[in-house]
Amino acid sequence: MKLFSLWLSAAACLFLGVVHVTAMQPVNEERLSLPALIEEMAARSPEVKAARERWEAAKAVVPQVQTLPDPRLQLGYQRMPMTDPLQGAMYGFGQEIPFPGKLGLKGDIARREAERFEQEYKATRLRLIAALKEAYYNLHFIHESIEIVEKNKILLTQFEKTAKARYAVGQAAQQDVFRAQVEISRVLDRLAVLDQQKESLHAAINRLLNRPPAGPLGTPEEIQATIMTIPLPELNRRAEAFSPALLASAKSIDRSEHTVSLARRQFYPDFDVTALGLRNDRINDNGYQVMLGIKIPLFYETKQRQGVNEALANLSGAREDFSATRQELLFQVKDGFVQAQRAERLITILRDAIIPQATLALQSAQAGYGVGKVDFLTLLNSLLTLQESQLELHGEMVSHERALARLEAVTGGTLSATLEEGKSGP
Repeated sequence: MKLFSLWLSAAACLFLGVVHVTAMQPVNEERLSLPALIEEMAARSPEVKAARERWEAAKAVVPQVQTLPDPRLQLGYQRMPMTDPLQGAMYGFGQEIPFPGKLGLKGDIARREAERFEQEYKATRLRLIAALKEAYYNLHFIHESIEIVEKNKILLTQFEKTAKARYAVGQAAQQDVFRAQVEISRVLDRLAVLDQQKESLHAAINRLLNRPPAGPLGTPEEIQATIMTIPLPELNRRAEAFSPALLASAKSIDRSEHTVSLARRQFYPDFDVTALGLRNDRINDNGYQVMLGIKIPLFYETKQRQGVNEALANLSGAREDFSATRQELLFQVKDGFVQAQRAERLITILRDAIIPQATLALQSAQAGYGVGKVDFLTLLNSLLTLQESQLELHGEMVSHERALARLEAVTGGTLSATLEEGKSGP
């Protein structure tokens, strides 16, 4: 009767432990909304603001370079001893006039430069949104990991009590108790690491939001499992058509082409028009003088021609930069695509096969250990297998969403319109 009572007590401990774990509810914390965080980051991020101000500054350059140089106001006095003496004041103005087409080309160059800064601003914004999403998903994984490990800590505590009860009546070895205690200590160690990672991610997200790094954050919302339906060729097409980084590189090519045209236009002379009014105080008479000056590109071999060579070299470099950027983007698209596909396959296997099987194995091991038909090592391995499978599932879900975030950054916008959404949990 005493032995039966101990077995009944051990089984009850296991059952109550499972019930307690199932009934656990997460602590009521503020839920972090990803769209709200993205909106806040776009409004407060110094990096986004700086990129936009560079764009605004570049736009202000366009009208400046398209405008004629400032005119010169000229004042003077002359006295010339002649048979008919000339003595009096001079007044007038002068104006430099570039050769026709030069100001228009300068405006085109500045406009392309402003458009390049616009694309760089968009690329910066998309890059920071992707970084925020990745940090958010990583934080979600840490919270899920803490919840899973905490539940398993409760089960391990119940296992320890059961092992002690069975050891007291000679039905189990003392090493079962020690092994349970070791696993509990390992769980505590793992929780400490997870807590440190959570705080580091809090600081990373606060940095992106321009908040104090030590500021508190809530719990991320449940992520939705998304199945990507866009084929790889379509993703490549989107990257080539809409990627701000690639468009910025293309604007650099346009700018360099106009710079070459302007450099070739420098072989043509500029003009200087001067108009003066003259007043002769001795005979109380007025006159005027108009002069046209021409700037001769005399040193064209070492100046204008070398300017053309410089512009051509910059154009060639811009084209090579475009090719390198395109290759890098296509690599990122392929890498993100295959990572998302891999995660989708593993999520399906883990959710629909491995975790249900591991759950049944643990339940069977719990029942068997309670009546002495299964050893403690089998019970412990069943628990750890289920734990690692659950962690792997959430890890693959997060990897999938991170891959989508990177794809959105390189393809120039959201992919949610072509994604099928479903429940994230097993």
